[in-house]
Amino acid sequence: MKKEDFEMKTTSTVLFALLLASFAPAQQRWSKTYGGTANDYGWSAQQTRDGGYIVTGESRSFGSNGYDVYLVKTDAAGDTVWTRTCGGEFEDDSRCVRQTADGGYIIAGYTASFGAQYTLAYLVKTDSLGSVTWQDTLGGNGKAGWNMAYSVQQTVDGGYIVTGYTDAVGAGYDDVWLIKTNSSGSTSWTKTFGGADYDNGYAVQQTSDSGYIIAGQTKSFGAGAYDVYLIKTNSSGDTLWTRTYGGTGNDAASSVRQTADGGYIVTGYTQSFGSGADDVWLLKTNASGDTLWTRTYGGTGYDDGNSVQPALDGGYIIAGTTPSPGPGGYDFYLIRTGDSGDTAWTRTYGGAYDDEGRSVQQTSDGGYIIAGYSNSFGAGDYDVYLVKTDENGSPGVEEKGSGRPVAAGSLKATPNPFNSFATIPGYEGERFSVYDISGKMVGTCLGNRVGEGLAPAVYFVKPGNKQSTSLRIVKAR
Repeated sequence: MKKEDFEMKTTSTVLFALLLASFAPAQQRWSKTYGGTANDYGWSAQQTRDGGYIVTGESRSFGSNGYDVYLVKTDAAGDTVWTRTCGGEFEDDSRCVRQTADGGYIIAGYTASFGAQYTLAYLVKTDSLGSVTWQDTLGGNGKAGWNMAYSVQQTVDGGYIVTGYTDAVGAGYDDVWLIKTNSSGSTSWTKTFGGADYDNGYAVQQTSDSGYIIAGQTKSFGAGAYDVYLIKTNSSGDTLWTRTYGGTGNDAASSVRQTADGGYIVTGYTQSFGSGADDVWLLKTNASGDTLWTRTYGGTGYDDGNSVQPALDGGYIIAGTTPSPGPGGYDFYLIRTGDSGDTAWTRTYGGAYDDEGRSVQQTSDGGYIIAGYSNSFGAGDYDVYLVKTDENGSPGVEEKGSGRPVAAGSLKATPNPFNSFATIPGYEGERFSVYDISGKMVGTCLGNRVGEGLAPAVYFVKPGNKQSTSLRIVKAR
């Protein structure tokens, strides 16, 4: 090839690449809240095949009574397309949603509205517009107790696999519960795992060999009070192996995914290792559950990992919660790691109050969608909170909440300093959050009895209507 031909080809390639880049869509970045004037919580989100998102949780603002299952469908920009609720007279909650092969959705949770038990596992199938196709309750066996579903996935045969825990059957107080249904929600088989104490399942995934991997916690086995509990089964739910991981403190897993090498990546929290009261814990195992490496992330407070997923370009993305700096509550916590779990970057999202991240997924544009709930933003006490970031974790501008205006300087405690408790005139029915000087929330109180039961020290109180005004109070010795 002649030099001038090579230079022309190289120039054309560069120009073509620049032309492609100029037409590449910008990564979406935004933060949105969903809900009404009461409490609304988001637990799980997934990008849908149309580029939008589906979010599930529970709502006290909408529905029939108490908490109802809450389903929100958005477009790619996070704007609401439709919302749905389902449930009965009492408390109904959903913890996981997945889009199904027919374009609809499968939701797993629990209900106190149907049956004679305290709660039954609750499985709801909808069409693509959120209308209920069928719903089923699972558990009980004639025994009053707790039957909970936390995770669901459609299986290769068109049915569903569900995990949670039950105290109605099994060997202990609570047992890990695995339920296989057909495509109509009818139970094909159920299995329980555990010993004589408390054992809970929080996440399940079908594996490449058509079996299942379950992650949770166990008090029946292991080295500590609670240990991470990993269970591998065949396609019929029969145990192939179990593993526990942890130390002398409480350790638990809330999310598991199979990795490209056939092993597993697990996240949760640990009190046995790391630098804080709780640290985010990431464990990588081989296909047999043997530990390859572990990592902890966080500071001196309570840091929890709630969701993990392998990233498209290698490494892992974790969502959870971490204490806010200063006199605040908790923030969304996003951690991006390399292949060996080493931190690439971390991000936090939230405001002056509690904001907790519960699920994360990498999106088709290379960014991330994080779902949870916020006490800092939105229309109610807690609202469903959805954050869309770019590939570096940069978010959009958070939508500020509304509430009763608090004029500057209008918060006054009498007396201050105080010995037993103080009152805040004009806010007798207002709920306040109380923080110590390190920013850790130590309790809540009403405006007519502020500081009761606290040890002598300096504290900050913030009103529940999410305004930024705070009040410094001092409990004397």
